[in-house]
Amino acid sequence: MELKKFLSIHILCVLIFVGFLYYFTIFIFLDDLLSLQSSAGKFHSFFFTFMASLCVFSFFVCVLKDPGGVPFSYLPDVEDHEASDQESKRSGLLKKKCDKCSEYKPPRTHHCRICRRCILRMDHHCAWINNCVGHRNYKAFVALIFYATIAIIYSSVILVSNAIHKDWNFDGVMHLKLFYIATGVVLIGLSLTLGTLLGWHIYLTMRNMTTIEYYEAKRAAWLASKSGTNYHHPYDVGAYKNISLPKQIHEIKDFLLTARRKDARTVKIKKNKDMVKFKVRCSKYLYTLCVSDFEKADKLKQSLPPGLSVQDL
Repeated sequence: MELKKFLSIHILCVLIFVGFLYYFTIFIFLDDLLSLQSSAGKFHSFFFTFMASLCVFSFFVCVLKDPGGVPFSYLPDVEDHEASDQESKRSGLLKKKCDKCSEYKPPRTHHCRICRRCILRMDHHCAWINNCVGHRNYKAFVALIFYATIAIIYSSVILVSNAIHKDWNFDGVMHLKLFYIATGVVLIGLSLTLGTLLGWHIYLTMRNMTTIEYYEAKRAAWLASKSGTNYHHPYDVGAYKNISLPKQIHEIKDFLLTARRKDARTVKIKKNKDMVKFKVRCSKYLYTLCVSDFEKADKLKQSLPPGLSVQDL
């Protein structure tokens, strides 16, 4: 059951921290600084509540959403077997079978030893969401980092402002000062950490890379330099197009779009009694997915993005 994921210690720690942060920011720091009954207090409490809600929603999506496993029906096309193998060797793409689970897998797929399965466009396994960050939940993960960074920076500003304007002339002030200092150190440290992580994933998005692919590319670039050649990440089609590529697309859309294949995108759908066979043709390289639900196939056909042509065979 998916709800069992929330029994993880890391997830419980995140939820408890969010609860404490929300309570202290709104009902202690902000109330002491502006009063929640004032117009400014209501505005800031509403904005922080809004950002906290977006954080929690994105967090739940990251935890519950399947990162994107390889369909059981996936098989590489025999007709392009040799060509695909040669392309894989030249561009550093993964081979067709996984060494761990012995299943066929498309390029940009990696095996997660914790989830014990192959994940499409896997970035990493995140203990804080008790889930892999992959093809289907990467957008939610980046959104979570973005909202969390804004919320924690906002909370830090409220804390510092409250500390500056607070009247410290009362008994027991030392304990309260230590509490403010400790909280400030934690919030500022988290702001820097999340801000750095956000910048990292913005960079990866602009390069159309995952964290795993980044380190693979570093090794590929090193090997290329030894042979006197230059390495170019095969899926980097330019910053604008990389950012505009959807991150929660169906597996047969732009998942395998590369610089040399970006102008040749054709989807062919073949129907028979047992299944619907989707073929994604990018230049001469062909990848296949099969779906047994005809209604799903028709919906998928209607949801293809502009510029992607469909042919019924």
